[in-house]
Amino acid sequence: MPLIHFLPVELYKRRESEYSCPLYKTSARAGQLSTTGQSTNYILEVDLPCEKSPEHYILRGSALLCQLDD
Repeated sequence: MPLIHFLPVELYKRRESEYSCPLYKTSARAGQLSTTGQSTNYILEVDLPCEKSPEHYILRGSALLCQLDD
């Protein structure tokens, strides 16, 4: 994945053709639950344009990672 520059946009609406890809700190995809109920390993979702339907990537468990396992 190339470098991503985030640009805040007011009232952003995701297109139906975009995949909301989860971004995790590590590949474990597990962490302790914080007080908000979210995993401490989860960061945010990145809406990615895709040629196939978003369900294609959901069924494969596609995700972005900030660091690789050693």
